[in-house]
Amino acid sequence: MVTHKIFTSVSQLPKDWEALSKGDIFLQSSYLKVLETACPQTFCCYFVGVFNNDELVGIALLQRVELYARDMFRSQGVSNLKKFFRNVVSMVLKGHILVFGNLTHTGQHGYSFDSEKITNKMFFEAISHALLELKQNLKSEKGKKVRLFLLKDYFEDDAICQFSTDLETKKFIKAKAQPNMILSIDETWKKPSDYVAAQVKKYRRRYTTARKKLKVEKKELNLEGIEFHSQTIYQLYKNVSDNASFNTFVLPERHFCSLKESLQDRFRLIGYFSEGRLIGFYTLIENHEVLETYFLGYDEEHQYPNQLYLNMLYDMVEYGIERGFKSIVYARTAMEIKSSVGAKPHDMVMYLKHTNKLLNAIIGQVFSLMNPKRDWEERNPFGKD
Repeated sequence: MVTHKIFTSVSQLPKDWEALSKGDIFLQSSYLKVLETACPQTFCCYFVGVFNNDELVGIALLQRVELYARDMFRSQGVSNLKKFFRNVVSMVLKGHILVFGNLTHTGQHGYSFDSEKITNKMFFEAISHALLELKQNLKSEKGKKVRLFLLKDYFEDDAICQFSTDLETKKFIKAKAQPNMILSIDETWKKPSDYVAAQVKKYRRRYTTARKKLKVEKKELNLEGIEFHSQTIYQLYKNVSDNASFNTFVLPERHFCSLKESLQDRFRLIGYFSEGRLIGFYTLIENHEVLETYFLGYDEEHQYPNQLYLNMLYDMVEYGIERGFKSIVYARTAMEIKSSVGAKPHDMVMYLKHTNKLLNAIIGQVFSLMNPKRDWEERNPFGKD
């Protein structure tokens, strides 16, 4: 008999939880503790165990998220057309949503199960029951009405996509999300110079120019350093985050300190200093053979003269090569410049369902407006554009 149980704290997780994470750090307790204690104020995390005859055979992460217009749209002074668009999106999305997965990070880091002990259909049916149970509990116990269900992010060959017909029967809308930018590290790149040599002349020259413009001191910060610079780090993060056209959350100020405390050497924060002052940083999470880029920030005044953002992307490549990672996940945003360092777009999909039937009929169109058709030119530094 297949059953599920919803846990509200990492301390409650069954002892076999780690074994089922299948090496994904984003499903392991060390990371989930951070989500529990240092996630955005508008988030609440739940952890689901799926059991087959009392044996734990699947695990999942659910999030309740409160969406507000002030968090979704932070830039001011937009046109009347954009204001109209914002009003439409706010009408559809504002309020409490339930997320199957992790809204703070790109990629499928929301579930894992033992396919030899439970079928796809049985596992995802159990998750469906967990979502409905949570919806009912929120209504009866806290008086909160769930407006939207969101299942995110999946490549087309993901296990959940095989459950697509059943999801459509349940009135979920399949929507194409912006691609995940991933750089596969060639096995012949034993050192960073091999990566540079593999590029065509135009991009080798671009690399050299960018490196010459970088007039800063780079330094990895330990926990003590992150705590010392925490206010500056947070302001630099906000500088970048607030300029995003659409966002769903704001990280708390101690988020990076908490990550370092919990993940230790698997979380890296590299700072850029000018005349002793922190002017930029980027973060990485080492997820076994995959290097996951995380949040970054910089001072706009120093961005252009130092080509900070481009140099950060190059530094991430060098870090990945030097430490033997197989790929680097650059995630979404700034896709053209990420392609210029070698990252390739990988299409992803999401499933959405609004609890209002009328709004559910248009949610696909609204989501398409939020994720416009590709309007950037893919670059190929290892061959002709």
